[in-house]
Amino acid sequence: MQGINFVVDDRQEKISVIIDLKQHGELWEDFYDSLIASERQNEPRESLAEVRQKLTQQGKLASCD
Repeated sequence: MQGINFVVDDRQEKISVIIDLKQHGELWEDFYDSLIASERQNEPRESLAEVRQKLTQQGKLASCD
């Protein structure tokens, strides 16, 4: 594939990749977002109501009442 180059070790096994971001920048962004999401999958979650309450308390959001 043009714009994608693999770095191989002495056994010719792929160990990394070089991506031409001019050609595949959008693909890289999607891949990176996927990595971040999978790293965060076990982090504690907050409900929308909890987030709204915190932002309201911090004065960053008008009260919804």
